[in-house]
Formats: sequence, C-alpha cells, structure tokens
Amino acid sequence: MAFIDSTVVNVALPALQASLHANVVGIQWVVESYGLLLGALILVGGSLGDLFGRRSMFLVGVGIFATASIACGFASNIQQLIIARSVQGLGAAFLVPGSLSIISACFDEKTRGQAIGTWSGFTAITTAFGPVLGGWLIEHASWRWAFFVNIPIAAAVIAISLRYIPESRNTTARHVDWLGAMAAAAGLGGVVSGFIESVDLGWGHPLVFGSLIAGFAFLIGFAFVEARVSSPMVPLTLFESRSFSGANLLTLLLYAALGTFFFLFPMNLIQVQGYSTTATGAAALPLILLIFFLSRWSGGLVKRYGPRVPLVTGPVIAATGFALFAVPGVGANYWKAFFPAFVVLGFGMAISVAPLTTVVMSSVDQSRAGTASGINNAVARVAGVLAVAILGILMVRLFSSSLNRSLTGALIPPGILQYVRSNEIKLAGLELPSGLDSSATALIRVSISHAFVFGFRIEMLICAGLSLASGAVAWLLVPARAEQIALGR
Repeated sequence: MAFIDSTVVNVALPALQASLHANVVGIQWVVESYGLLLGALILVGGSLGDLFGRRSMFLVGVGIFATASIACGFASNIQQLIIARSVQGLGAAFLVPGSLSIISACFDEKTRGQAIGTWSGFTAITTAFGPVLGGWLIEHASWRWAFFVNIPIAAAVIAISLRYIPESRNTTARHVDWLGAMAAAAGLGGVVSGFIESVDLGWGHPLVFGSLIAGFAFLIGFAFVEARVSSPMVPLTLFESRSFSGANLLTLLLYAALGTFFFLFPMNLIQVQGYSTTATGAAALPLILLIFFLSRWSGGLVKRYGPRVPLVTGPVIAATGFALFAVPGVGANYWKAFFPAFVVLGFGMAISVAPLTTVVMSSVDQSRAGTASGINNAVARVAGVLAVAILGILMVRLFSSSLNRSLTGALIPPGILQYVRSNEIKLAGLELPSGLDSSATALIRVSISHAFVFGFRIEMLICAGLSLASGAVAWLLVPARAEQIALGR
C-alpha cells in the first residue's frame, strides 16, 4: 500500500489538480504532507513496534492508512485531501518499518536475507505496476480510485496478519524519543511550509519567514535533543563514521534529484505531451524494472570492486539520464526521447542502490544496523520532501519568466493577459477562460507548453548536478575497499 501510494499519487496529480482547481502549491502539499509525516516519524514507528509489539503497531499503521485512504478518496477540496494525506503519512510511518521489523523477528540469520530479498522484490513490483494500475483507474474511473484501491488490500493484510503473524517485541527497548520526534516534525514542517508558501505569499509575508525561522530553530533544537537524550531517535555517534556520513549525504543528494523528477515528469507527460494517465504510469517501467532485475548483480559489485567505484559510477550514469530528459521538447516521441533517458537513469540507479545499502549497513555495529537503515530511509524521504519544496519554487519562477517573455507583445486582450499572469502558479494546469477566440487560445496554449518545458529542462539539469554531486561525495567519503567500511576510514 505504501509503495503503491507513493508513486500512484504523482500520476494522479494533474487529474486532481483539474478536479479540485488547485495551483502548484496545493499539489505540492498533496505530495509533501505525506512525505513529511513519514520522513519525520518513520524512526518513531519502528521504536513503538519494538516497545509495544511489532504486529500491533503494523496493524495500527494499516488501519490508519486505510482510513486515511477513504478520506482521500472522498475529499471535496484540496485542503481536505492534504489533511487526509498527512494522516496517510502517519500510518505509513508505522507500516513501513513495522513490515521489516516483523521479518527480522520471524526469520533466523540464515533465512532472513532471503526473506528481506522477497520483501524488496514485492516493493519493486508494486512500485513498477502500481502507477500503471492507478493510471488506468484514473483514466477510466476517477483519481479517487487511486486511493480507494488501498481498501481491499488493507482488509486482506489485516486478515492475513491476524492469522499468520506472531506478536513480537524487543524486551530491551526503552522509552520512545518523543521530544526528538516532535522537534524533527516541527522543524521539517516549518522549513517546507515556508518554502512552499513563498510561491503564493512572497518571502516578506510573516507566515513565510516565521515558518522558516521556526523550522530552522526546531532543526537545531533537534540536534541538541539527540545529543542529550538517553535513547535518541537518531544517535549522532553514528555519524562519527566517515562511511555512514558519506552514504547519507549521497542519499540526500541523489534522492533529492529523484524526488524532483517524479514530481514534475507526470505533469510534463500528461499536461504538455498529451499522454494518458495509463501511459504515464507505464512510462517509468524501464527504470523500476532495471533496478529490480539488476539489484542482485549490483550488490556483488562491492565485493568485486569495493564500494567507491559503483557509488561514483552509478550517480554519474544517473546524471547522464537526468540530462537526457532535458533534451525533448513539446510533442516528443516516447521511444526516441524518453525511453533512452529512462534506461540510462534506471541503469545508474540500479548500480547505486544496492551498494549504497551495503555501505550503510556495514558502516555501523551489527546491533545498530536497524537504526542505521531507518536513518538512511528517513534521509531518502526527507530529501524528496525538501527538493519538491525548494525546486518547486524555482519551477514556478522559470515557468512565469518564460511565459511572460513569449506573451509580451502578443495580440491578446489585456484582461486575458492579466488573468493568465495571475494564474501562472498553476503551471501547465492553467485553465483558460471560455469564450476566448481560437487563435488567442492556441497561442497561449503553445506558450504555456513551451514555458513548462523550459522550466522542466532547467530542473532536469539541476537534478543532473545533484546526482554528480552525490558521486563526488562518494569519491571523497566512501572508502575504496569493502574492509575499510567498518573501520570508518
């Protein structure tokens, strides 16, 4: 449910934007509210499972997620949808770490790796085919079915869990780091809110600079809290390992690029290129399937070449993939323009993902491997949240600049021109007023499409830069040989 929903919603964004008459700030919040709660509380969800029972917390997560999915499906405006998505993120914060901790508790060391491999395989399958199913439902029914599809899955999961999964808990688990969790959520929430709302309200608005100041203050407070509490959510001592710090900084940069891409690409295909939601959902299949089929092979690269080589090579190839997405213009053919870019990006990510996980898990003591994995997962989620918030601002500015240039001097009634400029925040989802003559409509439509592609190209080049920066981090901080990882050199 969690992996389907994190990908299907991006495909649904253009449809719900049109249905709920939302601007880019609204659809940013649809994505961000989910990722914000999940990224901030995923470590707390894991701790609660250890303390009160892994199956119990897993089922609580499923129940919250399913209930929130119903609320998402029945949302009548963008504000209701954002609130329901926040609750979904809360449920996922129990659901995602709970699933892995149950596997760790139910399988011994000999079979645990195979079980986790099966888990990874199913997440890859759902990540790949979820958008295709969701796109088909959106195209033939409604975007609401992208959320309703979770209900029968949740019912089956609850029934199977009650029948087959034994309860387990960590008898040595201590209290939950609630202070750290609240500081992290408030800090991320303040920073993300400030960046997103600046598009609509401007940097000088009290809500914007107040949110940013409070957000950064809470994040600084979070670091102080984690350094002083007895059972920190994020033990800062782990970052004394050069390998662990490097792996997480690499994750932050690479997944910031990936998060930005998956936020903007569906809008490009649906609103500019004219693809159906089903075709858009299927467009990313090459990337997902390459990661799925090559993960086992790329996992062996660390043993053969050491961790540094794949973690430099993978991001460089991924950067080439992002750069290829900056080439196509309006009306580009999928097989000639987008498919090769997906193959290159997918190959780069396939080389990166498994070695990155290996470095994270090997750079700390085995007793803290679960915490290390959770931190890295949270970093990946937070990277996407921050990237969509910050680069979303830039996308609006680029779109606005290009659109204004193309419409300056055009024979368009002043009132219509003012209307278009006041609604630029909707990007390619900008709806023109009825009654406009066909020539003006065609001119404005072409200008909107080219303005979006202009912004999208710049954003893809920035994603390529982030990916290259992640490779540079690997070169500087990740050791050349596998045996050096545990030494933290």
